[in-house]
Amino acid sequence: MAQGKRISPDIGSEAVQSIKDLGAAAKRGRLAAGEGQAGAAARLGVHVQTIARIESGEPGVAVGHVVGMLALYGIGTRLQMPEA
Repeated sequence: MAQGKRISPDIGSEAVQSIKDLGAAAKRGRLAAGEGQAGAAARLGVHVQTIARIESGEPGVAVGHVVGMLALYGIGTRLQMPEA
C-alpha cells in the first residue's frame, strides 16, 4: 500500500482483492465513457488524486467515493452475505 490508511491484515486477501477489483472496475467504466480522471473528479466532487487512489485499489479511500464513482458509470455493487 503506497499511501493512505492501512487496513488490518486480518481482513484477508480476498477482501483486499475485492478492493482492487472495485478500483479496476471504476477505471474501466471511466475509460469506456471516454472520460479523464479530472472529469471524473469534477463529477464526483473530489480531488483528482482521489480518483487515482480509487483506481489503484487503495484500501484507505472512503467507501462512499468508491461506490459513487462506480455509480457514475452505471456499475452496481451487490453484497453477498454468508450463509447462516
